[in-house]
Amino acid sequence: MKQNETILIFDFGSQYTQLIARRIRENHIYSQIISCRTTAEDIRQIAPAGIILSGGPASVYQENAPVCDPGIFHLGIPVLGICYGMQLTTRLLGGNVQRGAAREYGKAVLKQEGVSALFLNVAPESTVWMSHGDKVTGLPAGFQRTAWSGNTEFAAMENTARRIYGIQFHPEVVHTEYGKTILKNFCFAVCHCSGEWNMTSFIETASEEIREKTAGQNVILGLSGGVDSSVAAALIHHAIGDNLTCIFVNNGLLRKNEAERVKELFGGTFHIPLRYVDASDLFLDRLSGVTEPERKRKIIGKTFVEVFDRAASGLENVVFLAQGTTYPDVIESISIDGNPSAIIKSHHNVGGLPETMKLKLLEPLSRLFKDEVRELGRQLGLPEEMVMRQPFPGPGLGVRILGEVKRENLNILRNADAIIVEEMKKAGLYYKVWQTFGVFLPIRSVGVMGDERTYDNVIAIRSVESQDGMTADWVKLPYELLDTISRRIVNEVKGVNRVVYDITSKPPSTIEWE
Repeated sequence: MKQNETILIFDFGSQYTQLIARRIRENHIYSQIISCRTTAEDIRQIAPAGIILSGGPASVYQENAPVCDPGIFHLGIPVLGICYGMQLTTRLLGGNVQRGAAREYGKAVLKQEGVSALFLNVAPESTVWMSHGDKVTGLPAGFQRTAWSGNTEFAAMENTARRIYGIQFHPEVVHTEYGKTILKNFCFAVCHCSGEWNMTSFIETASEEIREKTAGQNVILGLSGGVDSSVAAALIHHAIGDNLTCIFVNNGLLRKNEAERVKELFGGTFHIPLRYVDASDLFLDRLSGVTEPERKRKIIGKTFVEVFDRAASGLENVVFLAQGTTYPDVIESISIDGNPSAIIKSHHNVGGLPETMKLKLLEPLSRLFKDEVRELGRQLGLPEEMVMRQPFPGPGLGVRILGEVKRENLNILRNADAIIVEEMKKAGLYYKVWQTFGVFLPIRSVGVMGDERTYDNVIAIRSVESQDGMTADWVKLPYELLDTISRRIVNEVKGVNRVVYDITSKPPSTIEWE
């Protein structure tokens, strides 16, 4: 990645912030979401190609509303304010923002005024997506209006001399007709990016960063067999070779035959130093009686690190614990103390680590979305079957069993989930769908099998389509396939007499049930 080829996104709590990052990266330009409290001096040191101020749920005139360092407007770096970001720009530079007579949510017609670099190849009138109650009522000195809508007299503004722009609508969502074009114009016509960032350049940059950070010291990595940890292992091994030792912890929460597959692939095929630790009894004993999801995640995370400490004790000069943390994990786990976005849930990779952990963290994938991780895996030579494997949560089946995690329920879920995966592959859908899996529900219902009454457990099927895990739509699997899966589970998995199908999207639901 060349110098100044980064677009920094100040996060003011918008639900769409991650979409801005996605849209920028689609243009082969590296983007990074940062705290809105990042100082102008820090930005000066980073020297990005441009800055985007995201939307947010607050009003700029509210007490304790999030505010960025006004100094960023004096760095000579292009700035684009989106929705709240435009209103904050206006307020900080001396303009006026007031609550509108009518709120504006949903589609609106944008009408351009004059010529703007932001609107190159954008029709004079186009559909945009609005989501605001406040609006700009007076522009700062030196700014001019470049667009308006029926309810918003200042829908876009700019100061070309200072390269500061503002738009009241959301270009990052698909509902804005020319949204991608507008963001592309900001990156290329305003920020003069080259668009040369790709996975090859990422490998070079990340490998150098890994070598510099580890400085010849040894690294251990928790290998689960999932995409994230596998790609992280391949990348780190590419960077530092056998200074990496992978430790595969059987936490008792794995999928069916998972341990055997991981040992064969990484210890055998790829010849990456691998240590296998069976700690399933320890994990399950500590989870006994625990039903609250966050407690389960914390226990699993803490135990995971403790096991790692013991496993690493026989290795010399071990300083770093590597994890396959991805960008959505980081975004979803940011607390309200450090970011205006409310916490959604903690992730095993980022939320379960005790402060007394003896090892430093190495998270080389923490800047990538899932599809980027998959492409990175391909570039590193991982087999397509591994690269396209569906996501699996760090806490494993522990968050796919609602309520207490019991050994007998784990066996039920493993067998049911294996049937789901097998039938999805037979139908040619497994690699086309983001995620399909089973969930064990802590309820029992009456059924009839043969001539006997049963009182057994329920398995829910969850199937979703997504690009990066940040949002997801439920998949309308063929009825014939659902019928086959349901019949097989009920007939082949002892202890199950009912199968249900989850038809909620994210949001409002999360992909995992816990």
